[in-house]
Amino acid sequence: MTQRVSRRSLLQATAATMGAAGLSTVQAAPAPFKPTWDSLADGYNTPEWFRDAKFGIWAHWGAQCVPEMGDWYGRRMYIQGNWQYDHHVKHYGHPTKFGFMEIQNLWKAENWNPDALLDLYVKAGAKYFVAMANHHDNLDAYNSKYHAWNTMRVGPKRDLIGGWEKATRARGLRFGVSNHGAHAWHWFQSAYGYDPEGPHAGQRYDAYRLTKADGKGKWWEGLDPQDLYTGRNIVMPDGFKTIRSVEAWHDHNTYYWDEKPPLQNPAFTRSWFLRCRDLIDSYKPDLVYMDNHGLPLGQAGLDIAAHYYNASMAWNGGKLEAVLNAKVLPSEWRSGVVEDVERGFRDGIEPLPWQTDTCLGDWHYARSLFDNHRYKPASTVIHRLCDIVSKNGNLLLSVPMRGDGTIDADEQKILGEIATWMARNGEAIYGTRPWRIFGEGPTKVGTGMFSENSSKPLTAEDIRFTTKGGALYAIALGWPKDGVLRIQTLAQDSHVVPGTIDRIEAVGSSDSLPFKRTRRGLEVRLPEGLAGSPAVALKIRGSGLV
Repeated sequence: MTQRVSRRSLLQATAATMGAAGLSTVQAAPAPFKPTWDSLADGYNTPEWFRDAKFGIWAHWGAQCVPEMGDWYGRRMYIQGNWQYDHHVKHYGHPTKFGFMEIQNLWKAENWNPDALLDLYVKAGAKYFVAMANHHDNLDAYNSKYHAWNTMRVGPKRDLIGGWEKATRARGLRFGVSNHGAHAWHWFQSAYGYDPEGPHAGQRYDAYRLTKADGKGKWWEGLDPQDLYTGRNIVMPDGFKTIRSVEAWHDHNTYYWDEKPPLQNPAFTRSWFLRCRDLIDSYKPDLVYMDNHGLPLGQAGLDIAAHYYNASMAWNGGKLEAVLNAKVLPSEWRSGVVEDVERGFRDGIEPLPWQTDTCLGDWHYARSLFDNHRYKPASTVIHRLCDIVSKNGNLLLSVPMRGDGTIDADEQKILGEIATWMARNGEAIYGTRPWRIFGEGPTKVGTGMFSENSSKPLTAEDIRFTTKGGALYAIALGWPKDGVLRIQTLAQDSHVVPGTIDRIEAVGSSDSLPFKRTRRGLEVRLPEGLAGSPAVALKIRGSGLV
């Protein structure tokens, strides 16, 4: 497959749209990549390690896991009328007195054992591991040189990224980090608001009133809350009297996905750049996931991308081994980074390698999903992996973690079931490339971001193809009712496969399976010992197959 497409004709409007952060990177060695989309798109090739790996696991773990109430707690606990606000008031106190910075300090990670977790993830078949370096709540989970609000001083009092990296590298996996902090400047503005109704009506929340001086004699002495909450960028005006009016104001003014730098707060952009460069230089990740549509914060994002690629070449003797993920890319930019499709699919084979990221549950730990046994089952994860790999993609799976650093019993069971399937069938996944078509079957999947919930479950009639080493792999996404797998694509005289089929084996076994090829399709009697498997992979050899 083609790995990159030349992008020499960049629109002139790009530079103006991305803005200028006034930031540059000094390189000690030749720097083939420049901080422009032209340079990224023309010079980048996806490294083979990523194309071969196919499956990664992600620890999307931060202080918002402490309440065990799911995603975006740090923002929504400040919006009266939201169920997470209600939970916060009931369990922690009112946000005028007990803000999210206090939740961050409750995050102790007291039972975190990265070695034990990585052992589970390796057994489950992961070939790379990604750890969240910061979220929109603006706390760095590493020994940050440029941001005092980090886990060396707050909460765990540990270098979490350093711990993850050591455990990952020790097991021979590629190591990645995810960066979500570029959105903090607007995402956190709810912390500057107030209740429109009730006994605290009109009283501003903690972010609005706290200064560095207020920390004297407290756990956060010497820290400035404004550095955490990012300053008064989009402050809710006085005078709202109803919950509905406040919700509408936030929806219109602060609930948006803006990648431009905040013009009124250039210090935020500079801080993000320095922190991200520090993260890259200190931990030398093989992959950096940007939670952004395109690259974040205008020119600052391009500066970081060029620095990362050039640094990777310096670390690896001139070989570019870096993967940079970004989302919702126009076609002319897709050869410059590896596009990520959050919780989504593609409907066909992509010419460039790509990635889906999804989660067993919510991104941040939600106790209700465990209590009600509502995680994605292992079969769903396996089916999505097979579909994505057949279309030239990788799957990055988040396993939610409790605030204390552990995963629950249901998650361990799911990982064990994935491990069992991957141990036998990984040959049909790792190191493979797409075939002439991705597959066949009646089930149509959605396409694009957040399409997984609108897609119907895949079935035994849905088959996905991969190739490697001269063999064709056909993976049925379920067990046929009569134990006979029928593949229409491989019918006799098929225009897709005009050659012969000489031998078929179940992956993980060297025994030849009986088959019959007619004009209606290829029929293969499957081993009864595989009955009930979430997916059955066959290895097919012959002439003209690949």
